[in-house]
Amino acid sequence: MFDRRHLLRASGAAAAGALGAAALPSPADAAGLARPPADPDPTAGVTRTLLQEHPSPAEGWEAVQTIVQIPRHKESGRHSHPGIEVGYIVRGDVLMEFDDRPPLRLRTGDPFFIPDGVIHNARNVGTVTTMMLSTYVVDATKPLVTTY
Repeated sequence: MFDRRHLLRASGAAAAGALGAAALPSPADAAGLARPPADPDPTAGVTRTLLQEHPSPAEGWEAVQTIVQIPRHKESGRHSHPGIEVGYIVRGDVLMEFDDRPPLRLRTGDPFFIPDGVIHNARNVGTVTTMMLSTYVVDATKPLVTTY
């Protein structure tokens, strides 16, 4: 004969244990490098807010500064700039992926540099919305961002 309350308690504990085990991160998740399940729009919610824009001392060039915010599990998308990007991770964790070199893991407080024309993608691999301060020195006749 069963004790129904005991069965429910045991079932609940087993279910909780199974849910807890399912919630444990895989080694790739723990390293922050695993991709989330396929996302129909991996760039949804990414914002680039213009802070300032000024002519550069070099004719035909301009200095542009932005705050880029990337929600958790989202990415900027593959893109390039018509000049250099000098950046700083204000908050969060990013995997900066490049077409021509290994990825770079960046965390809060890390600076970064992207050379002229290099195709890259900033992927949020952290637990909060990533915020990056980016300053560009770019060709004033071209769009700030070219997507691929």
